[in-house]
Amino acid sequence: MPQGLPDPGKIWNDFIHNPVVELLGQLIVVYVVLLWLGTAYWAFRDMQARTENPILPYFAAALIIFFTPVLFVFAVILYLIVRPRESLAEVYERSLAEETLLAEVEKNKLCPTCRQRVGPDWLVCPNCRTRLHRICPACTRLAEPDWALCAYCGKELERFERPMIRTAAPAPDRVPELAPDAGALRRATNT
Repeated sequence: MPQGLPDPGKIWNDFIHNPVVELLGQLIVVYVVLLWLGTAYWAFRDMQARTENPILPYFAAALIIFFTPVLFVFAVILYLIVRPRESLAEVYERSLAEETLLAEVEKNKLCPTCRQRVGPDWLVCPNCRTRLHRICPACTRLAEPDWALCAYCGKELERFERPMIRTAAPAPDRVPELAPDAGALRRATNT
């Protein structure tokens, strides 16, 4: 080698053994190791939030750790592919929303005869004329037709049988004659 040019091996060797570069290299190694272990801990906690199985979180963390600090990125990608889509909190929230919707639907009452939707305070079904409620004579609150006594005031109610679906009676051929005098009817019943 010519005398004027420095040796590239010596320059490289001086650069590598420089205390600042050595410290920087050690910091990079420590950073990668901490990132590797932190990712394993993240996989452990993430799997705990996504399953009730007590073994799977340890398996997820072991997957990351066994791939070494150099290849742990591939383990993270593999973990992201195979992990459950929803966390347990999301599953619980979705089931709560479904239960709320179901309760809302069940809150709307149906007529027992024609199965049409009826209001909670309707007395009669407007579709089939089935009696839905009755008014308590003591407290004037709505009572169910089959209650023996009012649930609000305790007054005993007369029994009421729900009528079956009535068919329209055939129209009479002639209209019955009315009594000519209402007073005559009264006199007839008094004697």
